[in-house]
Amino acid sequence: MSDAELAQLELFAQVDELARRLQQWSEGESPWQPLNQSRALVRRLLTRLETMRVRLEAPLVIATFGGTGTGKSSLVNAIVGAECTKSGRERPTTTRPVLIAHSETELPPLNLPLEQFEVVRVDSSVLRDVVILDCPDPDTNEAETSGSNLEILRRVLPHCDVLLYASTQQKYRSARVLDELDVASAGCRLIFVQTHADTDEDIRDDWRQVLGERYEIPDVFFVDSVAALAEQQSGQRPSGDFAKLQDLLTTRLAAVQRIQIRRANLLDLTSATLAKCREQLGEFDPAITSLEEALGEHRQKLTQEMSRELKSQLGACSHLWEQRILTQVTTLWGSSPFSALLRLHSGLGALITSASLYRARSGAQLALIGAMQGTRWLTARQKEKSAEGRFEELATLGIDENLVREARLLINGHLMDSGLDPALAAQKPGEDARLETARFESGFLANAKQRIDDTIERLAKRNSGIIARVWYEFLLLAFIGFVLFRAGRNFFWDTVVDPLVKVLPMDFYVSAGLFFVLWSVILVMSFCRRLKRGLNSEISTMADEMAQQKLTGGLFS
Repeated sequence: MSDAELAQLELFAQVDELARRLQQWSEGESPWQPLNQSRALVRRLLTRLETMRVRLEAPLVIATFGGTGTGKSSLVNAIVGAECTKSGRERPTTTRPVLIAHSETELPPLNLPLEQFEVVRVDSSVLRDVVILDCPDPDTNEAETSGSNLEILRRVLPHCDVLLYASTQQKYRSARVLDELDVASAGCRLIFVQTHADTDEDIRDDWRQVLGERYEIPDVFFVDSVAALAEQQSGQRPSGDFAKLQDLLTTRLAAVQRIQIRRANLLDLTSATLAKCREQLGEFDPAITSLEEALGEHRQKLTQEMSRELKSQLGACSHLWEQRILTQVTTLWGSSPFSALLRLHSGLGALITSASLYRARSGAQLALIGAMQGTRWLTARQKEKSAEGRFEELATLGIDENLVREARLLINGHLMDSGLDPALAAQKPGEDARLETARFESGFLANAKQRIDDTIERLAKRNSGIIARVWYEFLLLAFIGFVLFRAGRNFFWDTVVDPLVKVLPMDFYVSAGLFFVLWSVILVMSFCRRLKRGLNSEISTMADEMAQQKLTGGLFS
């Protein structure tokens, strides 16, 4: 395989990949109408790309373009070197596109609508790698009616690779022709030619200024088509600018740069189409920005309202969760003086009841203590059921309908301004809304319970770390150590050194015991306050996140 064939395969692969990615982007429907319009435009582009891909190796299609009487047909005759189409300076002579091709050129690979052309076969070496289209004038008919020159021209030009824009001293500022050139130039190589060099002044510098605002202009040729044709018919070689133009079309472009030109045309057409898509979508940027700002504002307002309600509901269950955290902490802590205090605090009610049983002296007292214990157990169970009920309330928790209605009305306006379907903000009717709500509430409830369990486990581990354990054990044992040190020093040292010093009285030990109880209560309360502070912080964060989830992923997505 030669390098040229390998380069060609690589080019085809690149074109195929480009088409695949465009096809992938253009598929599907969106509630945003401007996006659907851009996708439709890209789908139309893809049909053109497929046509251009098939024609990558076919002869170049060169078309003439220009106003009435600019000498397009004469220019075609001069390029071919033979009179193959009618010409005239005062009125349009080309009313149907004329296709001039070599007698051996196969036209089907060009994928042209041949039934719309008048086909002329000419045995000319110039036509070895090109076919030429002599097109009708764009300014003969003002409206694109069926069968008009403008309608024919717009149907034919998408199949062309090179566009010869011919103009004269009188026609080069024609706004009508320039507007049509804007439409026709996408996906074509442009070449500018000033005709009637035998009668007109050279206006190429001024023409460059007129065209320079819209196009890149490497060269503008100044030719006399009639004289050029006469030179060739008399056996002479063309001269001047016409020789340069003919060499560009038949040698440099057709023979050497045919595939490169079509590749560039393909990319230019794709780039122009995507730029149009960007322009169409970009028109809605301010409206989309306003919509985003409105969504953010209302989401924040609704989130704050729901977060406040969630915090209130979750906070009502915090005491029960504190007990669960304390139970897990004592389990993780193991056996130690301070963990024993925490167990005592956690099971204080049961301990009092057990002590009461030992003091019972009759069956009536036992029955009364049993009733108290049963009541206590039922109260605990009721609190647990109440906590479960609050979870279900969290799942069905709504927001003030007035806030929701206000937000929906304002967002509807932003949706219409931005080209989005207002139905996006509409409440779903009937059974669909109930089913969606039920599915969301089920998932929300399971997620909320799991998050509470995870939070309790996380807080229990955080408050059972080595630092917390060492700190609280040290504070508790420091008081016990102080009392033992004071008693030991008095008994073993003070009384031996100074016989007048008496052993500490019983009041010291009673006071020390009372202060120990007080110190233990302070430490336990401090630890429980630490747990409560951490739990409240977690509840606040959880409420914010759950409110955000409920608004963006559930009832108000």
